[in-house]
Amino acid sequence: MKEKKHKNVFIPGAISSEFIAESIKKHQTKTSIGAHDIFLGQVRADVIEGKEITAIDYSCYEEMALEKFHEIREATFSKFDLTCMHIYHSLGVVKAGEICLFVFVSSPRRKEVFKAIEYVVEEIKAKVPVYGKELFEDESHQWKVNT
Repeated sequence: MKEKKHKNVFIPGAISSEFIAESIKKHQTKTSIGAHDIFLGQVRADVIEGKEITAIDYSCYEEMALEKFHEIREATFSKFDLTCMHIYHSLGVVKAGEICLFVFVSSPRRKEVFKAIEYVVEEIKAKVPVYGKELFEDESHQWKVNT
């Protein structure tokens, strides 16, 4: 039996506003949906020990990360009454101010999307092996710690 390949959620570089807008537009024909909620994760220009972050370079063990994304997706559909859900995460360099995570959930009812979006984002942060190397203005770097 052939193993099912999980949906690829990775996008090289930043997630563009055009990509996000097109995703929203595609759902306008789905008339059973009454609510959407979107989470956009953006790279912050934090200052750490006097140095400003200019970008984050995201990497992962792709097979394992895709498996975790799939598990989170399945668990979310079992917990919440959703019509659909989309998750996209950047790989590679994303500059400060750019989008690195796009989660989009839809349901017939608004309360479901609010609960589901928080659940999905917290599960991603806790369980998906995606790593970020913070790149500083002085060209030094360090591994990002999720909080």
